[in-house]
Amino acid sequence: MTVREMTERASRDLLARSHTAHLGCVHDHRPYVVPVNYAFDEEKMYAFSMMGQKIEWMRSNPIACLQVEELNPDKLWKSTLVVGRYQELPDSAQWHNERIYAWSLLQRRSLWWEPGSSKPNAGSQQAEAPIFFSISIDEITGREVIAS
Repeated sequence: MTVREMTERASRDLLARSHTAHLGCVHDHRPYVVPVNYAFDEEKMYAFSMMGQKIEWMRSNPIACLQVEELNPDKLWKSTLVVGRYQELPDSAQWHNERIYAWSLLQRRSLWWEPGSSKPNAGSQQAEAPIFFSISIDEITGREVIAS
């Protein structure tokens, strides 16, 4: 087996056919990585969450990354990393169109709201409005393992 760099097109194709990523953010030199469902439109990756640590951290440091992988039974894999900037899409006139666009892309997948709508002890809290956001694509890289 050989590890090789993926082309940008191959990385973008992986992003387009996948829908779950690991979102990484940093606050006070501490990393935090969580799974998110996303939608991809070539320029940005869209997701949503309830208020929590990742949103607080990305508000204070908007540089974030998303890692997407594809594994197969033959121990071959592909992995793409996107580095970009967090942008919240509030429910306001200024962001209305992009927020609706994000929702329209996300809702194309079944269970698109998971795990973003789940929080521990959610039953004891009042209902919160979801936070839609995008990660712009500033850098995209990928690697894959192929049979030699």
